Amino acid sequence: MPLHPEAQLIIDRSGAEEQPAQPVELDAQAMREQFRTTWTMPEDLPAVAAVADTTVPGPAGDIPVRIYTPEGEGPFPALVWLHGGGWTIGCLDENEYSCRAVCAQARAVVVSVDYRLAPEHRYPAAADDCHAVLTWLHDNAAAVGADPRRLAVGGESAGGNLAAVTSLRARDHGGPPIALQVLVSPVVGHPDDGRASYRDYADGYFLSKGSMDWFFDQYPRDAADLDDPHLLPLRATDLSGLPPALVLEAEYDVLRDEGEDYAHALLQAGVPTRLVRFDGLIHGFFGLLATELTDAARAHTLVADALRRTSGDPA
Repeated sequence: MPLHPEAQLIIDRSGAEEQPAQPVELDAQAMREQFRTTWTMPEDLPAVAAVADTTVPGPAGDIPVRIYTPEGEGPFPALVWLHGGGWTIGCLDENEYSCRAVCAQARAVVVSVDYRLAPEHRYPAAADDCHAVLTWLHDNAAAVGADPRRLAVGGESAGGNLAAVTSLRARDHGGPPIALQVLVSPVVGHPDDGRASYRDYADGYFLSKGSMDWFFDQYPRDAADLDDPHLLPLRATDLSGLPPALVLEAEYDVLRDEGEDYAHALLQAGVPTRLVRFDGLIHGFFGLLATELTDAARAHTLVADALRRTSGDPA
């Protein structure tokens, strides 16, 4: 399908089509500053009952989180949400709109996690923080109006990676139980794995292969980490026993094929999985670009519907 006109406008504004393919040469701090200057908090945010910034205990100190509470009486289903940014940039504000939208539509508690960033904190720091917040939410569900039997984990891009990894960790290390994993454009493979989407959309579509190469220079400690399924879930030899999955992909995204391959691998392992491709869209459609792409609302509704359907019998 042709590129969606709204996505084309974003690409035209960013100048991505005119930029020649080249490696990223900025350091992490410069990348974060660049992100902050090119993104602003949306106006007209979806209304929820309450938003609270707090911290929860983590393996290396307190972890900042933002808790969104819906209108009505709980206990509600709950979603641990993990932002994107290649494990290196990004923040809680990045997903303010989408977290509120899902909270309001699903009537679910959403806990957005400000996990530690690389390269100051390399693998497995971010994954450790995400699992710690999931465990905290399970153990303290009543305090935030959540149902510990209806606990989900989700994220976009590197956040999708961390959601998949957290699901694997929970299975491999005795919990906590997860009812649903939401994987939006997840990083589950490597840029050099040879998938067609990395070739077809390497440059000019908002997220480039060069950027992904740079992110992979920041997060792993060494090459051996790239064989660890708790860093790259497509390296796992056994995906059975994982929670049901909702996988959302954009057509014009270097990460498209690996996410779809992971969805098919989950299905082959007997994991109930729904895969939805958003034709004509680009990376970041769910959170970062949510107010600029009208199809983001459909994606939010899919996630909200999946959360509403979670039962009290997590995998």
